[in-house]
Amino acid sequence: MTTLSKLIESISENEENSVAVAAAADHEVLESVSLALERNLASFKLYDDELKLKEMIQSDFPHLDRHPKIQLYHVKNAVQAAQEAVKSVYINESNVLMKGHISTAVLLKAVLNPDFGLRTGSVLSHVAAFEIQGFDRLIFVTDAGMNITPDLQQKAQIIQNAVQIARSVGVDLPIVAPLAAVEVVNPNMQATLDAAALTAMNRRGQITDCIVDGPLALDNAVSLEAAGHKGIQGDTAGRADILLVPNIESGNILYKSLVYFSNAKVGGVIAGAKAPIVLTSRADSAESKLFSLALAICSSTIS
Repeated sequence: MTTLSKLIESISENEENSVAVAAAADHEVLESVSLALERNLASFKLYDDELKLKEMIQSDFPHLDRHPKIQLYHVKNAVQAAQEAVKSVYINESNVLMKGHISTAVLLKAVLNPDFGLRTGSVLSHVAAFEIQGFDRLIFVTDAGMNITPDLQQKAQIIQNAVQIARSVGVDLPIVAPLAAVEVVNPNMQATLDAAALTAMNRRGQITDCIVDGPLALDNAVSLEAAGHKGIQGDTAGRADILLVPNIESGNILYKSLVYFSNAKVGGVIAGAKAPIVLTSRADSAESKLFSLALAICSSTIS
């Protein structure tokens, strides 16, 4: 899979995918729903104040009014919207959860509910798939949105979450680069210690279905030329599919640098729950939300 557009094209129209949207009365959310319906990606269950939702659809998206693949569900507030959307996934009526005009904290509280939530025992982590000009593959960045300073065991689970997403879009044996500032292990730099440990864990079968090689600086993880100049040998240097960032600050900076400096296209999901969660930002475009939906739908079909 080389582009996010091809990712959309890979989704079969015959698949019965359903997306539960919590607090759907939002222009950008409904625009992404409209784009998804044009491509027959899924059906949608929209949870919000029904009157407000109907008025917005009739005003801004009249072609969605009474659409056969849309169901409206009235809820009193954002908390109930989150609960009902999560319950839809919990009882297998939907296979993807999507955040609408609602705070992340409210949605995640419902996701983590012990009675009807979507916890599996794994760490929840954000996985972003980037389409970057000049690259012949999608580049996955994790975790730029959930875990602040993950420890070694959390990083191992974050890798497994990202590997599951990458494999769902056709990367059979993804190469994972735990990023650091240097390529050597430095006792004063925790990122290098963790990277070396993760590499060893992978070789011992504790992290599976991928190749982990690190520590690596960003240039040597994604550029064959840079790796060659620094004399870094092997089949993995410069060929990374998944970039594991050491903490949320570095991940956030890398993510936004790719979007705003490189004009990269991106889709992202929360992995590690019973079903993928589309947890986009208010600042994300409808196109980005569409790519996130496609990534979530692809990853929901394998487990």
